This record gives sequence, C-alpha cells and structure tokens, in this order.
Amino acid sequence: MKKCLNMTLKQFISLYDREGSIVLLEGKREVSLDDKEKLTLLGKVIASLTAKIIFRSGNAPGADHFFSVGVASVDKKRLEVIIPYTGHRKDKVQAGYSFSLDDINLASEPEVIYQSKRNKKTTGLINRFVTGERTSYSMKAAYIIRDTVKVLGAATIKPATFGIFYDNLDHPGEGGTGHTMSVCKANNIPYIDQRTWFQWLKD
Repeated sequence: MKKCLNMTLKQFISLYDREGSIVLLEGKREVSLDDKEKLTLLGKVIASLTAKIIFRSGNAPGADHFFSVGVASVDKKRLEVIIPYTGHRKDKVQAGYSFSLDDINLASEPEVIYQSKRNKKTTGLINRFVTGERTSYSMKAAYIIRDTVKVLGAATIKPATFGIFYDNLDHPGEGGTGHTMSVCKANNIPYIDQRTWFQWLKD
C-alpha cells in the first residue's frame, strides 16, 4: 500500500471515523522546533473532529509525545500506547490505555516475530529477546517488536487501520519509524506523513 499523499482531512474523517478504527500517530524522536506545535495541533484537531477513532502511540519521546499531548487534551480515553516493557516512561504517558510487551505471549505471536525481523539489524537480538534474554543489549529488540505490534496487533490488541507519521524527509524510512511504515506497507495499511497532514492544518 503506497502512501496516501493526496488524502484530504475530510476524506480521512469520512473513511476512518468509525467503530474499530485504530489510527497510528507516531514518528521520529528528533522534531524540529517549528514542527512541535504542528504535531500537537494535529492530534488536537483530528481528535476534536472525530468521535470513534482510537489513536495509538508508542509513548516514545519526540513525535509520539507531541501527537499524544494533542489527542489527550481532547479525550485521553481515545488514546492508547503500546510500550516495550512495563513502566516505560510512565511519567510521560498521556493515554487512557496502555499495553506492554510484558503482557503479550510472544511465543503465540509468530507473525509479529516474523515481521519484526524485517528490521535486519535486530534479527539476532529479536531471537535472543523472544527466548527470554533481558539484557540492556537484547532489550533493543523490544522497541522493534513494539513497533510491529502497533501495526499488527496481538491476541488482545486490534490491528491498526491507518497510520499518520512524522518522518525525517531528508532521510526517509529509517529507524523505528521506517520499520513501522514498512510493516504498514507490507500489510496494506494506508499511511501518510507530514507532506500530507501539514496541509490539513492549512485547510
């Protein structure tokens, strides 16, 4: 599924403001000073103009945080986070609901593990993490698995239906954000980046 570069805000609301919609709001940790306000404003605008969408974040610093502040200012009960371990940035959680990898039986989620290995840099770490290793090194795999779960869901977590991202357009598709977009693409989940939603704030 390609990016929906020409989608308007009106089209987004018409298509996705329905029961069962899970919309990802996430992106890079590094956010330019000029964009921080835009991230928060987008979260506030789309939460205000919709009633049924559940927004999902990874609770990371940067884009995840600023998006979440906007949504939570309207209705934090419509915001959920998927976190890599219990207590992750607990003082920064804006969401009404939180799901931790610690509460997911990864042995029963082979598709999550398979698609997490799209990130070739962490394949070995993912194997070690799934077999129970919990060192500061192997825990790096938890963040990639968390990103995969955000898209695919798990036994008690619904899959995403749409993704809204803040990417580094000078080096697009890299890191955890790039991995999440890659999983969206592989599973035909439409997504956009700021080239589209910046325009939403002008309309």
